[in-house]
Amino acid sequence: MLKETIETITINLKRAQNDFNEIKSWDNISPDYFDNDEKRRVIDSFIFRFTKLQDLMGDKLFKEVLNSIGEYKRSMSFIDVLDKLEKLEIIKDTDEWNGIRELRNNLSHEYPSNQDEIIKDIKLALVLFEKIADTYKNIINYLDKNKLI
Repeated sequence: MLKETIETITINLKRAQNDFNEIKSWDNISPDYFDNDEKRRVIDSFIFRFTKLQDLMGDKLFKEVLNSIGEYKRSMSFIDVLDKLEKLEIIKDTDEWNGIRELRNNLSHEYPSNQDEIIKDIKLALVLFEKIADTYKNIINYLDKNKLI
């Protein structure tokens, strides 16, 4: 199960990285980008991958990592999972991951009439995407170091 989750996250991370790189190569994102079909597709793809990565890591990978080291209990809340991962130094900051989760919720409930808010959230997602990628690398290093993968 852990191996499958890692493979799925790796695929989504690579695809998100391509969209991330393209968006970063543009000038500043502005509302007129939503009128450009190609740019809108790249933005939509990035948002999809960002939310999918947050879901996969938050709902699956974190629990599977803790389970693989005997630290997961079904009764644990999400915040308990994050706290345990932080104490084990697998993730750097519980609050940061809660912020990523909150942004994921914002991005999945955006409405076209509020373009300024969408742009602000996309810019934040670009920053937090790098933190997701770093967290994933830390987890892979931890699993590898402890011979869990």
